[in-house]
Amino acid sequence: MTGTEYPAIDRRGFLAGGLTAGALLTLPGAVLAQDADTATEAVRRLMALASGKALTRLGQPNGFLTSTVARFGLPVLFVKRGGAPAGPLADVKFREQLIQRLNILAEAGARGAVPVVAEAARRLAIADAPAVLRGKGPTAATSAMRLEMGAGLVNALKAPLERAMTEAQDPIVAQAVAQLPGVAMGDVANAVALSADNGIWYEIGSAEADIRADPAATGDAVLIAALGA
Repeated sequence: MTGTEYPAIDRRGFLAGGLTAGALLTLPGAVLAQDADTATEAVRRLMALASGKALTRLGQPNGFLTSTVARFGLPVLFVKRGGAPAGPLADVKFREQLIQRLNILAEAGARGAVPVVAEAARRLAIADAPAVLRGKGPTAATSAMRLEMGAGLVNALKAPLERAMTEAQDPIVAQAVAQLPGVAMGDVANAVALSADNGIWYEIGSAEADIRADPAATGDAVLIAALGA
């Protein structure tokens, strides 16, 4: 569905009821305010639903590994600078195993980030919510929320990632970290969070596009009215 297919909010209903001349003079501003409030609420609901769907999917077993947009490669932390990788990290098979283990551990990050992202969606501030809904493409709300959150998603991922890594005591991850003097699990969690960040937003954007394509499936009257043809 393109942006031009989203209808403008019908304001004629606000003119009913025998309004006085004085009320009519104040009506345009009031209607615009109500339209903006309704659109903002719709964007917030859209992002709460899209982010919830995306993080739930990525938090499932093999969620990152099976995602065409969220699966990530070897974090920069494990890439030796100034020369070829040394030790186990020089082995292609080992690096692939490490990528798989880190993608699996990232599932815990996605689950742990749900409350923070949900709260961000609930409080999302949108400069031009009607335009986000109707004229800026199928992932416009995701882009707006990502801009609003800044590093918020990365920060939300780090603590649950570090806990998961510490508890898992994965031998592959441990071997890799042993090749990096001075690196702790907190550093690894930060590196994985940074690597996963883009993919998670792509997954959220994909969920937003799906909701826009079939708003009726949400059962949410506000979203259906805002996004429905």
